[in-house]
Amino acid sequence: MGEESPKPARTPTGAVFLSYASQDAEAAQRVCAALRSAGVEVWFDQSELRGGDVWDRQIRKRIHDCALFIPVISVHSDARREGYFRREWKLAVDRTADMAEDVAFLLPVVIDSTPDATARVPDRFRDVQWSRLPDGQTSPAFIERVHRLLSPEVSPPTQPPARAASAAAPGLREPVRASRRSKPFLLAAVALVVLVALAYFVANKFWIAKHATPETPARPGAAPTAFNPPPHSIAVLPFVNMSGDKDQEYFSDGLTEELLNSLAEINELQVAARTSAFSFKGKDTDIGTIARKLNVGAVLEGSVRRSEHTIRITAQLINAVTGFHLWSKTYDRDLGDVLKLQAEIASAVANALKVTLLGDVAARIELGGTHDPAAFDAYLRASKAWNAAHDAKDFQNAIAEYTEAIRLDPSYALAFSGRSMALNGYASEFAAGAAIREYFDKARTDARQAIALAPELAEGHLALGESFETGVFDFMRAHEEYERALALAPGNALVSRLYGRFAALTGRSEAGITAVRRAVALDPLNRDTHSTLGVTLYYARRYDDAIAAFQDALALDPGDRRASSFRGFASYQRGNFQGARASCEPDPDYWGNQTCLAMTYEKLARHADAEAVLVKMVAANADDAAYQYAEIYAQWGDASTALKWLETALRLRDPGLAQLKSDSLLDPLRKEPRFQAIERELKFPS
Repeated sequence: MGEESPKPARTPTGAVFLSYASQDAEAAQRVCAALRSAGVEVWFDQSELRGGDVWDRQIRKRIHDCALFIPVISVHSDARREGYFRREWKLAVDRTADMAEDVAFLLPVVIDSTPDATARVPDRFRDVQWSRLPDGQTSPAFIERVHRLLSPEVSPPTQPPARAASAAAPGLREPVRASRRSKPFLLAAVALVVLVALAYFVANKFWIAKHATPETPARPGAAPTAFNPPPHSIAVLPFVNMSGDKDQEYFSDGLTEELLNSLAEINELQVAARTSAFSFKGKDTDIGTIARKLNVGAVLEGSVRRSEHTIRITAQLINAVTGFHLWSKTYDRDLGDVLKLQAEIASAVANALKVTLLGDVAARIELGGTHDPAAFDAYLRASKAWNAAHDAKDFQNAIAEYTEAIRLDPSYALAFSGRSMALNGYASEFAAGAAIREYFDKARTDARQAIALAPELAEGHLALGESFETGVFDFMRAHEEYERALALAPGNALVSRLYGRFAALTGRSEAGITAVRRAVALDPLNRDTHSTLGVTLYYARRYDDAIAAFQDALALDPGDRRASSFRGFASYQRGNFQGARASCEPDPDYWGNQTCLAMTYEKLARHADAEAVLVKMVAANADDAAYQYAEIYAQWGDASTALKWLETALRLRDPGLAQLKSDSLLDPLRKEPRFQAIERELKFPS
């Protein structure tokens, strides 16, 4: 961009570098003039002599030497487009890689209505506080802020920086930076970050009372609001495998998950669930962005190095609001001490977050575990297989590894509960004939053994609840076990999700919705939590809200079949038959979409198409889809045939019957004595 004249050849100490797209020159000029009038040195390039080696060297030097880099953001400043400002932005971002903190170096300003969520800027720019200066009109507050950044000795304002994004200043974003480096801070960065940290801790209790809303997280894809994470909230990122063997990654991942579960045992902590935390694995995402997406105030990261008999864990805890490292430590232990080590690290993290530990936390964390290194290793292999399970082979691998863990340590309660869930899942999805009952029975036996070994183990009660629900249709006992699991582990996202789904199916809609919203808050990047929320809202007959939740699930995973089919059901119930058709037609071989289309085509007077879909379903599923046939015939107005299929479903113990109490598709049958007899036999909890 050349250099404005007259200017000294060397950038003065404390100078500002102003970077902008050519279309924004007038607005940038207003910012420059206001700063210069306030006595601030600004390097502002207005010439047309752009490009070339001399220009390139000059730009590099200016950005290297400046104390403050101000990128002007607008609809014109797409960082993916060609433009000289684009190179300047890259140089500024590259410079931050050599700085321990970039809060005092980057100061983005937005000059139009470009939303933060859609602004195409480098990720680093999103980690610091933005200012909005419409059309370059510069406020006194902005000038004061620049002076403060350039002159750390200036007294801070009386209003705490941690509240800068409050209603009094809606255009500012909360500064977030969690650097992984340890080089010396620039003086200005030190001053600003210290001020932010002090303000955060001083205002913590007031801020918690005003802003903590963990039950209502931001929807995926929604425009971000001020970063106000709940108090004592934390994410545990996958620890890095430092063993030099990629095949050992299951161990570092599994150990991370176990540590995450240990932290979730501490009542005052809100811990982001595994699926959401692990979604950042292998991605070069900065910690500030991770914290905002998971809505947590702290992030724990580290590494694992495992040898034949020992383990080294290095962990560090970062305050995502201030960017400060709160705590770090390296542990060297025998492999047999891993269980105690989990408790030790969890307690250290809680203390660093100023959490009051109630009761014997170590006992809760070690509950159901093992001190046998080989059993623990097998359990971690089982967990890896279970978390990644997609087909029958994956389920069988998980079952085999859980079985090995139990062989090595017959008192390993967590291994019994894990195998129970895997057996139950295999019975529901893949077993056939007499094997179905065999797997369900084994699952129930394992769940009971887990509870016998560790009566307070939430995972054992969750497994037993699922076994009662799907294996024997004992909904009263399933209800009791789900309730017990939730009471023991209110911070476990899976427990909240499964409890909430069951509660909604059995007619307790509000309890179900509350529980699943809690799961969404704990696991915001997991499509299954959003999809399950949609299901609970659907069975509560809140169809518009359900559609929104299914949209959130599909935003995270466009291939989520359950979400697309249930979105179709919700549209159907609203009378939007074209919307139902559009949601279900793209995947016509999925049984849920087939049920949706058979009903929808009939409503659209496409009777032959509706019949063809049903014929296709029967050919593929025979009597296994008896419950779905009942739904279709009920909606077609053929109550007699619908009831016949419901009675077949009852005889076959069709899992779909768990929905009967709340399923609005069966409403045309509810006054029929045969329907009421089936409902009484199922003995739903009141």
